Amino acid sequence: MRPVTQSTLRAAAEAIASADALFIGAGAGMGVDSGLPDFRGRTGFWEAYPAAQRLGLSFSDLANPQWFRDDPERAWGFYGHRLNLYRSIEPHHGFGVLAGWASGLKLGGFVYTSNVDGQFQKAGFKRVLECHGSIHHLQCSRPCSDKIWRADGRSISVDEQELRACPPLPLCPACGAVARPNILMFGDACWNPTRTEKQYGEFESWVGELFGGTLVVIECGAGTAIPTVRIRCEQLAATKGGTLIRINPREAGGPSGTLSLALGAEKALLLLDELIAAS
Repeated sequence: MRPVTQSTLRAAAEAIASADALFIGAGAGMGVDSGLPDFRGRTGFWEAYPAAQRLGLSFSDLANPQWFRDDPERAWGFYGHRLNLYRSIEPHHGFGVLAGWASGLKLGGFVYTSNVDGQFQKAGFKRVLECHGSIHHLQCSRPCSDKIWRADGRSISVDEQELRACPPLPLCPACGAVARPNILMFGDACWNPTRTEKQYGEFESWVGELFGGTLVVIECGAGTAIPTVRIRCEQLAATKGGTLIRINPREAGGPSGTLSLALGAEKALLLLDELIAAS
C-alpha cells in the first residue's frame, strides 16, 4: 500500500468540509484503537482468547449458535467475556470527531457497522445500523418469540482460563430457555432480525433524504475477509455520487476515485479534523 500523501489527506478534508451528509461505515478495525481485538486471522483470535487455542477452537467455531443448545456455559463463556469487555471500553477520540462532523451537517450522518460492540451508541450516535446485531441485546435461543430485550443489568461471571461462564446464565423471560445475544452468528437459523430490520428502515428513510445533497462516505477499519461494510460503502458512494474515503492500514484500496488512507482509524480521523479546523 502506498504511503498516505498530504494531497490525499487535503482532498479528504475538503470533501468532508463541503459535505451535506456523512455515511460512516465501520468494521472491526474501528475498535482496535479503543483497545478491542479485531480477531484478524486464527492467530489474532487466539492472542485474545488463549483458552480457545488450547481447545483448538477458532472464532467461527465459537461464534456458532449450536453452543447455546449443546454447551451454554461455553457459549456464554465466550460471549459473556466479550460483553464484559465491550462494556468496559470507552470509544477512542475518532468517534467524537465523527460525531462532531455529522452533527454540523445539513443532513447529518448515519452509521453502518458490522461491529456488535455498541461503541457508536456509547459515543452518542443515534442513527446506527448494526447489520450483525448487538451484544447488548438478548433473544431466546430457541427462539420462542420475536422478543428482544436489553442486556442491561445482566452480569456474566466468566472463568477465563476455561472460557466457561458461571451460572446463573441469562434466561428467556417467556419460556425459560437459555438466552443468547441478538447477534448473527455463523450458520445461524435462529437469529431474530427484527431489531436490525427496523434499523434498515431508518437507513432507507435517511438515504431517501439525500436527493440533491453532497454525500461523503467514510469507511473505517472494514476488511475484505467479511466485506459487508465495504460493499455497502462502495454501493452508496456509487449510487449517490458520493466521495468514498477508505481508512484501513492494510486494505485501503478501492474503486476509481477512492481516497485511500492507509492509517489506523483514530490517527486518520484526528489528522483530518486538524486539517478541517485549520482551513
